Amino acid sequence: MNYIHKEMAEGRWKTFSFLEQMANVGSEVERTMARKKEGKLSMAEKAFERALELLDLTIQDPKNQSRLSELCRIREVMIDYFMFSNQYKSSDKLWHNYFYAFAYAARMKRHEQDQTLLR
Repeated sequence: MNYIHKEMAEGRWKTFSFLEQMANVGSEVERTMARKKEGKLSMAEKAFERALELLDLTIQDPKNQSRLSELCRIREVMIDYFMFSNQYKSSDKLWHNYFYAFAYAARMKRHEQDQTLLR
């Protein structure tokens, strides 16, 4: 398989915490929405492909086994929203809020780790 994130697919992704993984997926989702609003549909499509790849790597990570149901549902709803008819009635705001929580939590965890190192 040809990966966009080759280094991540080779194992680096598994070194990230679940929070960091989801925050990174969210970054690509944010890029997708921004490019779509700008009318840059080709760039939006590429960002969405990257988001899906990172989400797939998250799904494949053994440490996330207990979260497979949620992760697979997220994948399904994202594809529906960005590529199909949006039958689940998602919105940019919903996706922003969902992934923001992971970015915030990952940042707080990183801050706690940095504070521990400084002591």
